[in-house]
Amino acid sequence: MTVRPPQALAPSFTKETGLNILEYELMSERADALGWHGLKVEKALALLAERLGAGCGDTEREDLLNDAADKVWAFFIQREMCGLRSQKDAVRRYGIPPEVIARLGIVRRKA
Repeated sequence: MTVRPPQALAPSFTKETGLNILEYELMSERADALGWHGLKVEKALALLAERLGAGCGDTEREDLLNDAADKVWAFFIQREMCGLRSQKDAVRRYGIPPEVIARLGIVRRKA
């Protein structure tokens, strides 16, 4: 004889309800967006490092730092939406320079 636990005691994530399927899809979209933002951060930081190494001018340097800061800021917000509260590991993994970190969240006025 096989004994099966009552359905009320079964974990809710095993039930195929519309809410669980929706939550799974939302988690998938958040993870996809996180990866997409991570790629944007990698590209912005690579361009920043490349242009700084080539000796770019002050105006270009400021523009590159601002662009990188905007992309890192969006990435950090997406990480928080995924439940990742600490940004220390992301700063270390991506090698985000202190100059970029110092500009996070700054709203610049268009001249």
